[in-house]
Amino acid sequence: MNNTEPLTWFRSSYSGAEGGQCVEVSLDWVRSSYSGTEGGQCVEVATCPDTVHIRDSKATTGPTLHLSPTAWANFLTAERYI
Repeated sequence: MNNTEPLTWFRSSYSGAEGGQCVEVSLDWVRSSYSGTEGGQCVEVATCPDTVHIRDSKATTGPTLHLSPTAWANFLTAERYI
C-alpha cells in the first residue's frame, strides 16, 4: 500500500476545552497499490491496534467504517471467494 496524504492530527474527544492534558492522534491512511491513478473506485484503510478504519478515497472527509481487525480479516478472506 502507498501513502496518499500527510498525517492529519486531531485532538482526542477526551481532551478538555481548557487545554490541559491533551492527546493528539492521527490516522495514517493508505490506498491499495491495486488502485489506479485516475481516481476511480478506491478504498483507503488506516489500521490501529483495535480498529481498522475504512473510507472512500474520493470523500476523505465523509463517513468512515470502523471494523475490528478480526472482521476486516474475515472480509478480506471472503472477498477472495467472490
